Amino acid sequence: MDIKEKLDQLKKDCLDKISRASTLDDIEAIRIGVLGRKGTLTDILKSLSGMPVEEKKEVGKNANLAKVELESLIETKVKDIQKNKISEKIEKEKVDTSLPPYPFETGHYHPLRQTLNEISQIFEEIGFKIEKGPEIETEWFNFEALNIPQDHPARDVQDTFFLKDNGPNNEKLLLRTHTSPVQIHVMEKQKPPLKIIAPGRVFRNEATDATHSAVFHQIEGLAVDKKITFSDLKGSLTYFIHRYFGSNVNLRFRPSHFQFTEPSAEVDIQCTICKGKGCRVCKNSGWLEMLGCGMVHPNVFKAVKLDPEKYTGFAFGLGIERLSMFKYGIEDIRLFYENNLSFLKQF
Repeated sequence: MDIKEKLDQLKKDCLDKISRASTLDDIEAIRIGVLGRKGTLTDILKSLSGMPVEEKKEVGKNANLAKVELESLIETKVKDIQKNKISEKIEKEKVDTSLPPYPFETGHYHPLRQTLNEISQIFEEIGFKIEKGPEIETEWFNFEALNIPQDHPARDVQDTFFLKDNGPNNEKLLLRTHTSPVQIHVMEKQKPPLKIIAPGRVFRNEATDATHSAVFHQIEGLAVDKKITFSDLKGSLTYFIHRYFGSNVNLRFRPSHFQFTEPSAEVDIQCTICKGKGCRVCKNSGWLEMLGCGMVHPNVFKAVKLDPEKYTGFAFGLGIERLSMFKYGIEDIRLFYENNLSFLKQF
């Protein structure tokens, strides 16, 4: 068999092997067997050295053409195999969108956030706007502007977290003990009429137990305008309590004392646990202390340069944790902060 016949037979055999190859390893074996250093076509090219010049040219030309053709066939086959592998992978990983989804459990708001949102929505219904203020305050905003003098027990270091560093004017800095300083910030910047609520975290230097926490949440309320009366305060709070707890819940206003309101009152509601019959939660009184409120003290208006002869207003403060505990019958405030899923999933 002459060299031309060998080349023809070699191409025929290679075409057959390439057509039957199914993996990249098969193709690589064919390439090495034909085009490698010891491959069949390489041996033919090496044998050209002993041929006459004219015959060498003719055979060399045919051999190179065969080499180019085989390389092209091998390259095409490699691409086909790779394409098929990608198609198989896509088919294997394809998602059937007609199938029902996995039952992934969706998250929800923390019970305190739910309570805060509900309270805010109720007050927004009667015209209150939400305002926020800093958690780090000066003594003036937290105490003095609210008519709490230097010798007042609330300013005792036992109750307040004072910071080590002072403010820019060498004022003592502290973690706010209530959200009431927000009303001072607002009255300094905005002119009456005002109707705002100020939700946020507050801090008290006290031991944690079932009903107390060093960090908790409050909402401060404030309304200032000409001729605002205590009846406006009672009407707003009665509307809120009936919207939040239900219209069948009884409430009462008791005289009280707060430095930044005069007159002052505390609001109680019928115990939501025992329905007024008396239980451990309400200390067998049938009533739960809900919030403190009153008419803004004239000294507070003077601190923000508002004329107390021209303007009147009311303020109130309520605890988010307390309201949430009363509504859902929770007896331990620490449950809000333990991140126990069995507790949180109930909301």
